[in-house]
Amino acid sequence: MGDDYTGLRAHLAEGIPEDLPLHPGLASNVDHAPKRRQVLNGKEKKLALRNALRYFHPKHHSVLGAEFAEELDTFGRIIMWRFRPTEYEMKAHPIEAYPAKSQHAASIMLMIQNNLDPAVAQFPHELITYGGNGSVFQNWAQYRLTMQYLSQMDDEQTLVMYSGHPMGLFPSHKQAPRVVVTNGMMIPSESTPDNYERLNALGVTQYGQMTAGSYMYIGPQGIVHGTTITLLNAARAHLGLTGDQGLGGVTFVTSGLGGMSGAQAKAAVIAGASCIVAESNAHAAHKRHEQGWLTEVTDNIDTAIDRMVKAAQDKVAISIGLIGNIVELWERLVERNIKVDLGSDQTSLHNPFQGGYFPVGFAYEESAAMLSDDPERFASEVRKTLIRHADAVNTMSDMGMYFWDYGNAFLLEAGRAGADVLNDDGSFRYPSYVEDIMGPMCFDYGFGPYRWVCCSGDSKDLETTDRIAMEVLESMIDSAPDEIMQQLKDNIRWIKEAGSNNMVVGSQARILYADDEGRRLIASAMNSAIASGVISGPIVLGRDHHDVSGTDSPYRETANIRDGSMWTADMAVQNFVGDAFRGATWVSLHNGGGVGWGQVMNGGFGMLLDGSSECEEKLQSMLHWDVNNGVARRAWARNDGANFAIKRAMESNERLKITLPHSATDEVLEFAFKGGKEL
Repeated sequence: MGDDYTGLRAHLAEGIPEDLPLHPGLASNVDHAPKRRQVLNGKEKKLALRNALRYFHPKHHSVLGAEFAEELDTFGRIIMWRFRPTEYEMKAHPIEAYPAKSQHAASIMLMIQNNLDPAVAQFPHELITYGGNGSVFQNWAQYRLTMQYLSQMDDEQTLVMYSGHPMGLFPSHKQAPRVVVTNGMMIPSESTPDNYERLNALGVTQYGQMTAGSYMYIGPQGIVHGTTITLLNAARAHLGLTGDQGLGGVTFVTSGLGGMSGAQAKAAVIAGASCIVAESNAHAAHKRHEQGWLTEVTDNIDTAIDRMVKAAQDKVAISIGLIGNIVELWERLVERNIKVDLGSDQTSLHNPFQGGYFPVGFAYEESAAMLSDDPERFASEVRKTLIRHADAVNTMSDMGMYFWDYGNAFLLEAGRAGADVLNDDGSFRYPSYVEDIMGPMCFDYGFGPYRWVCCSGDSKDLETTDRIAMEVLESMIDSAPDEIMQQLKDNIRWIKEAGSNNMVVGSQARILYADDEGRRLIASAMNSAIASGVISGPIVLGRDHHDVSGTDSPYRETANIRDGSMWTADMAVQNFVGDAFRGATWVSLHNGGGVGWGQVMNGGFGMLLDGSSECEEKLQSMLHWDVNNGVARRAWARNDGANFAIKRAMESNERLKITLPHSATDEVLEFAFKGGKEL
């Protein structure tokens, strides 16, 4: 197509075509989602079909009805593969390629297509970006209709998205968000995994996985950065490494190269460690190797172990992809009495019975078939595997390994399966990465994953933003208090090395950890650079979900909130609403994230920087709120770091006034429960 985007524009503006397109068939060059178990009865299947056909003129119902019924019977969902576009390349095109009246709408089209780029998405043709079930849309009709609406909208309209379904364009005003997204907002009493599966099969809800369903995924880079920071801080806290040391000589064992993008392998090498990452799906392992995320791939457990041990002895950073089950790897490490320094798990265990985790003792293809044909047996084998998994980890831990749950529900599901992962008081034997590492070291101080996308698609623009971000962070060092100095240093190191580590997959994007001050300074500098032409096109700002604010998740993002409010979701909803009226280009609210359906509430945003003074006002207001809402909540929970950070924020902005807690001593509590009598 070259630079002629005429065809792309025409197809995107067309929406659902008047005449049925030819069925493209199931492509063999991409990985496909496993077949889902059948969860609908006969009456419900008819309702699912009726729901699907409402997108199409009745003249097509006979043909499509039979076709969609077959999809439902074979896959367990209606994907509408016939309507998958084949006339253009699915990727983030330069923003000028999009047929839009509104630049804001064009930026959203760009972000949606990036989420579905085969280089980015886990199962692109099933519209799943990552995590096994993190969907952008439920079906291809929704994609086509959404793109048509975005091509038509102006800056006084808002597109309303209900779990992938574009409800329509509504009149609004320029200051309103251009798109409002909700995913999976089930009535609380009905919000169970089984009900999700049923309603998803009916075509009325979806698991948006936060950054997938809110169009803010930037490929594996985000998870790489978070994992790198986690590894560095874990080694500092538990292996005695200093802030300036890398992880040379440190061994790291983990699992998962599919749903969570293979981030751990790349992160381990960047940090300097020697690691093995186990993955059941050979396609996923080879994909990460081809992308440069893995140093090498093998299907021999002992070869992998020997390579890791030798590399650690030589202090060589290496990532070994082991095609096989993680349980067999852990058990072999125990048999050989191999000491491992750091251990974790990054499989999609928020989705354990739908392909996020495969049982030991079966080939990948066998497991996939069992998932569809005998789901009860599959679930039983997964539970048995989780018990073995936990037993092996426990033994390795007893041998001196520091293990943490990355937050994808390993401990939660292992505990539900009956594994030995609970303390006497019901708490988990191992901390989550947020509870023990990221929460107190980063989130409480306002540091979290801040990301941006250069909409021009020009790598030179990304280089310019890297330089701007580095200069901002370096300027902050001069006056930074000791409490945040290490975070600034880590992220200066990251941004210096990001380009050389080939982080970009899909859109020209970057991520780093920054606090409120850093985010606003970087955004303001980039907005000025756009205005002056130093950056050639607009930029989309966003963040990940495992951040300071925006996500309520007791097993992950808010795991270090210990005042009892870890089970509430006020923060996520407040972020969603507050971002909407402070200038976000689009906002999203989701049931579900990395820990699983019904376990998380996520509130997110996207913001377009266009170089205008109006944009400057918006970014200052919205980014300040987006971070400090979470810092204030963490301070009220009596978290020392957050208390420090919110007081510092109030000193810099006299209009910010936060309710601060008073702390009662243990002695006072004892006195009170003894009836006020002297101790």
